[in-house]
Amino acid sequence: MKFFLILVVVLAGIWLWRSNRQADPKLRQQNTKAAAPPLDMVRCALCEVHVPSVDAVAGEKGVYCCIDHLHRAES
Repeated sequence: MKFFLILVVVLAGIWLWRSNRQADPKLRQQNTKAAAPPLDMVRCALCEVHVPSVDAVAGEKGVYCCIDHLHRAES
């Protein structure tokens, strides 16, 4: 019984210490970093998969997700 009481007191002390301490400055710095803006997405004219517009391959008949789809659709 004495062991159980000591264990409860120690656990309560740890819980109080953790709930009242300041957040770690490194964690606070990570949370305040600005998120990157969302990328514009386009749909592949062949397979209809959405890809970021910076990674898309433009062709005469549309926008494609890769060179292979460009060649298949436009040949």
